[in-house]
Amino acid sequence: MNAPAESLLKYDRPILVPKSADKKSAKGQPAKVLKSKPQQHADSLPGPRKSITATFDDIRQKNEDILNFMFPPRRWEEANREWVQRVCNEPSTRVDVVNLEEELDKKLLQMRAMETGICPLRRQLYTECFDELIRQVVLICASRGLLLLRIRDEIQMTIAAYQTFYESSMVFGMRKALHDEQDKVALKNRISDLENLKEELKEQLDHQRKKCVEVEKMAAEKQQAQEKKHTEEIQTLRKNNQQLKIQLEGFFTTKK
Repeated sequence: MNAPAESLLKYDRPILVPKSADKKSAKGQPAKVLKSKPQQHADSLPGPRKSITATFDDIRQKNEDILNFMFPPRRWEEANREWVQRVCNEPSTRVDVVNLEEELDKKLLQMRAMETGICPLRRQLYTECFDELIRQVVLICASRGLLLLRIRDEIQMTIAAYQTFYESSMVFGMRKALHDEQDKVALKNRISDLENLKEELKEQLDHQRKKCVEVEKMAAEKQQAQEKKHTEEIQTLRKNNQQLKIQLEGFFTTKK
């Protein structure tokens, strides 16, 4: 495991952990932060009161325990040697804050983070910057630092919830898109079938029209033939009638 990347959160210099050392002693002990020993009234304690220096040492030790609880030491192995790196417990000055801002802007440019929109790189850098601010505040006032830690965790939970909603919406959108694509393919197939059916019906209609024209032509020819036949029969009957009329007139003439 390689050494961790540089972070805006300020760390102390890495320390080599001896192989014979007890690894448990190098770990942070957050239990000191969560559990507090019952304090007795200063008047009831035997002997002289604690000095101011001892009180400051206790506060510093408490702040260190809080920092170890918030930001556990980083551990890695390199060349079969174990290294540990703790969060810096030295108070920061105004210059450190200015340098932090400059370092943040510098890393935003180096990593080419997006200025707007969703950008994991920008979010990571601002998270590291916020952690460094929490570290600086804890060394001044532990209660404020814990409150900022609570705010940070709430923000991260909110972002995680939004990310879950986003992923769910993406999955729903993909399913909807696939479903729509399937419906689109089905509609295209339906349109193709209907167009083929249309062509078939159109061919049947053309065939029926041609057949109707042929039937009408045959009926017209048959009607013309029948009319011609009737005309010929009428002419024949008229001739026969004329001949019979002539014969009758001749018959009556000879008889007189």
